[in-house]
Amino acid sequence: MNKQLSRPFWALSMLLGVSASAFAQQATLKGRVMDQKGSSLVGATLRFEDIQKSLSTNANGDFSLDRLQTGKLRLKVSMVGYATLDTLIQVNDGQNPLNLYLKSNSSTLEEVVVIGYGTQKKSDLTGSINTVSAKDFQKGQISSPEQLIMGKVPGVQITTSGGQPGAGSTIRIRTGASLNASNDPLIVVDGIPLAGGGMPGVANPLSMINPNDIETFTILKDANATAIYGSRASNGVIMITTKKGSRSGTQVNFSTQNSLATVAKKVDLLSADQIRDYVNANGTDAMKKLLGTANTDWQDVIYGNAFTTDDNINIASKVAEMPYRVSVGYMNQDGVLKNDNMRRTATSLALTPNFFDKHLKVEVNARATWSKSKFATQDAIGSAIQFDPTQPVYVDDKNSFGGYYEWIQGGKPNPNSPRNPLALLELRKDIGDVFRSTGNAKLDYSMHFLPELHANLNVSYDLARAKGNTLTPAIAARNFNEGGERTQYKTDINNKVLEFYLKYDKELPTIKSNIDATLGYGYYKNSTKSYNFARTNEAGDILTSVNLPFDRPENLLISYYGRMIYTYDNRYVLSGTLRADGSSRFSPDNRWGYFPSVGFTWRAKNEGFLKGHSVISDLKLRLSYGKTGQQDGIANYSYMPNYTISGDQSMYRFGNEYFYLYSPVVYDGDIRWESTTTYNAGIDFGFNNNRIYGSVDYYSKKTKDLLSTIPIAVGSNFSNFLLTNVGNMENQGLEFNLHVLPIKTENSTLDLGINLTYNRSKVTNLTLSDDPNFMIETGGIRGGTGNNIQAHMVGYTPYSFRVYQQVYDDAGKPVEGLYVDRNGDGVISDSDRYMYKSPLPKYLIGFSAAYSYKKWSASTTLRANLDNYVYDNVSSNFGSSYNVIDQASLVINNAPVDFLNTNFKEKQLFSDYYIKNASFLKMDNLNVAYQVGHFIRNSKAMLSISATVQNVFTISKYKGVDPEISNGIDDRFYPRPRTYVLGVNVNF
Repeated sequence: MNKQLSRPFWALSMLLGVSASAFAQQATLKGRVMDQKGSSLVGATLRFEDIQKSLSTNANGDFSLDRLQTGKLRLKVSMVGYATLDTLIQVNDGQNPLNLYLKSNSSTLEEVVVIGYGTQKKSDLTGSINTVSAKDFQKGQISSPEQLIMGKVPGVQITTSGGQPGAGSTIRIRTGASLNASNDPLIVVDGIPLAGGGMPGVANPLSMINPNDIETFTILKDANATAIYGSRASNGVIMITTKKGSRSGTQVNFSTQNSLATVAKKVDLLSADQIRDYVNANGTDAMKKLLGTANTDWQDVIYGNAFTTDDNINIASKVAEMPYRVSVGYMNQDGVLKNDNMRRTATSLALTPNFFDKHLKVEVNARATWSKSKFATQDAIGSAIQFDPTQPVYVDDKNSFGGYYEWIQGGKPNPNSPRNPLALLELRKDIGDVFRSTGNAKLDYSMHFLPELHANLNVSYDLARAKGNTLTPAIAARNFNEGGERTQYKTDINNKVLEFYLKYDKELPTIKSNIDATLGYGYYKNSTKSYNFARTNEAGDILTSVNLPFDRPENLLISYYGRMIYTYDNRYVLSGTLRADGSSRFSPDNRWGYFPSVGFTWRAKNEGFLKGHSVISDLKLRLSYGKTGQQDGIANYSYMPNYTISGDQSMYRFGNEYFYLYSPVVYDGDIRWESTTTYNAGIDFGFNNNRIYGSVDYYSKKTKDLLSTIPIAVGSNFSNFLLTNVGNMENQGLEFNLHVLPIKTENSTLDLGINLTYNRSKVTNLTLSDDPNFMIETGGIRGGTGNNIQAHMVGYTPYSFRVYQQVYDDAGKPVEGLYVDRNGDGVISDSDRYMYKSPLPKYLIGFSAAYSYKKWSASTTLRANLDNYVYDNVSSNFGSSYNVIDQASLVINNAPVDFLNTNFKEKQLFSDYYIKNASFLKMDNLNVAYQVGHFIRNSKAMLSISATVQNVFTISKYKGVDPEISNGIDDRFYPRPRTYVLGVNVNF
């Protein structure tokens, strides 16, 4: 009996004991959220990441949460107008009082942004600067860093070169400032200025930087912001800051994205039946006999679906008191053009320790990237457009050109016919291997005896080795007559930077002033060693020899720079900079250039008449002037006499020996900097505690001493034309940037952003003497030898199309060979061509929207270019009867469907009929994500998943593959794919 009673009593005792133990391990957290002045904040959101709980403060700013487990919890506190607080708290048994303080972030005024050689509060900026952080980046499969900010910044146009894996981009800030030199902005990564120019073995040198490592972009646009970079800043500056280590515990992140890319649009061509009908109706018996019986869509043959995987893992933590971050990323990206592939392995290390009671701050960054590319020849794109669709892909004789159908003449490939598109891809190997490493060590020392004075040293490097080779076998029609082809290349790049500056930042409260002064020195040496190899056939017989084993071009830049920023009463800010650059690219007489700037900011919001207005949360006026230079794109030794060595075929015989000949090259001993003067006026505004904020900027840029090729007197140099400084150009524009937060509650947020840019460019001078008819032809096209469709001419937009004015019949169809006699001389000649439209858009629009509801979020980005035009070189080159029925070569070719509209017999390459309106609206991406939260029991691991579609749609009048062509000439364009992406992100 006693034993029976003791069992339930024992069980009850155990239950009560467990309950008591569990109760004892739970705790209550109570506290208040306040601003830095101690005022309570009503409606602040507290989110406990580890337990997936959220709550808001009440009318007194108080909060309370019961039944918490003891231990550490990650807490994020956010509120509109204040910086988000991310902290790790310790929860103990019983009551846990906790007061939390948020820093004011009115219109992000206290946000610190990266500027040249330092940082500055956004509220104190005098220049035109935009910052894009990780939360606003483009979503989806991103292979190169610049793609992250497409459509995000007013005045910045980023156009990818096509759908090739790791494809490069044309980046233009306020259109650019040169005609013959570089228009690319200076890119600075963690204080490392990257040298411009391409790199063999990789489609895009920027793709060697892992986008997953990037924290923010800062874009410097006007001269007051960029003049501190002097001779490299005429085209703007893009500063990239990468992610760093953590001081608040270990954070591990793993992400993977897997995507499938498909061809969004192909060239609209005639079908096989249409070709047969046309040839049977218009061809001779001999041409009719050439028709095949196949129905081959050659674009389907060369294109296919492409898979990409992009995996990244990074650890952010600290060892003792040294924060660090280490990351590894791997991308394997196929192109929609068959046999196109890029594989990239990227590693990075960031160390940010402090020493001597934080007087010495050290930042060490190191990145190493390995890239292996398999390049598919893009000649196959043009061949797929042109090749006869009535012919088969393969033939029965596998020994005939590898078993691929080819046009044959006398037992050999017809020299005037296109090559089999698939054979071009399959019978050619083009491999590129690139290793690149960039890194730096930055030391910032605050003097113990004078903490306001900092000494900063930055030592950096940029090293690369690029090598590769191509092989076309002897059986391939492409190089059949030479017995195939072998080429190889190798290039070593070694760039070094040393920068040292002193910075003095002092508050003077007695006179309500702040002084921020910088004085520095820079040393920049760029060196390249390019090896030269003979071109051989497959058997090793030399086809083209080399005279020198390698070339070693170098250039050196020495700089001195200073900046002063004076702030009075937190209302008026005056800044000035001066940089002196000495470049080895110019003669001693022109070696040094001087680049000043001045800027003024009036923070009207801090005036007495606006301080009490709660509706206006920010109002600031900016004015600036400055001068910047341009030396990139200018040859290293163009100011001194140069000689070229002849090839084997031009050797001179002297007795029984042969000697190479040296020929002088035209040069300009007085060549000098291109320089750009910029005026900028801007207004920054914010309303309703910055639920609405933005900016408006007007700018005027005038570039002088533009490099231009002009005719010179016979005998005065070693050519009849000379590249020299004679040109001038003007750019004027207006930029508008607006962000709106219409919804901000505990569970949902809607964030909208729009930016608009208007720009007008005009060439104002091209010659030493006044000659309004002088022009510089550019924009080479296919369909003939030496033909150009664009020109630079005084009074017109750069790269304007130069064409004949087409005459149309009553039915609205173009009349072949009939153009307007614009000069009235009764003869249609080259002088009747006129300047018509430009590929440069007058208007750029970017729109972003992001919505979140509890664990769900969705975002999209749209872009539009307006009043930009494209020359349809595909239709102009292939859209003629003589192309379809090539009687002279005994070849049948395909043509775009536009040929049925024109029915041209001969090519009308210079007709303005082919200048097409290429304005467009694109949805770049549509993203949906879900925060799963904790998905492993007893683990703090957090899971999120996402789905993205890229290149969702394009709306345009242009009927070609894509209206977005950076140079305005549509020819064999590698189509940008539509990509479907699934992503998984895990935080530990």
